[in-house]
Amino acid sequence: MRALALLGVVGMALAGCMQDIGAQGDVLARTAAKGVVNNVVAAKLPGVDATPVTDCIIDNASGAEILTIAEAAVVGVDDATSELIVDILARPETARCAASGMLGVSL
Repeated sequence: MRALALLGVVGMALAGCMQDIGAQGDVLARTAAKGVVNNVVAAKLPGVDATPVTDCIIDNASGAEILTIAEAAVVGVDDATSELIVDILARPETARCAASGMLGVSL
């Protein structure tokens, strides 16, 4: 049921039908985006625990970026999606968060 709802939210976002997806839509989009980001991080940084890095990327992405990444859960990850994820990770606050999460210390 949750997957069906996710497909509906992402489908509407793809169609440009939604400007504000609401709290539940935001949770679904973030969940879908986390799956995509986690897979990309695991591929780009083998041997690194992708979970804290993924959380930092999601927390520092804009709503529009989260929707763009969530779309990849339905249509597949392409180079543009991977580049967007890497760009978000390269932001100073995201990089600081990721380093802190990987090292287990507050920076």
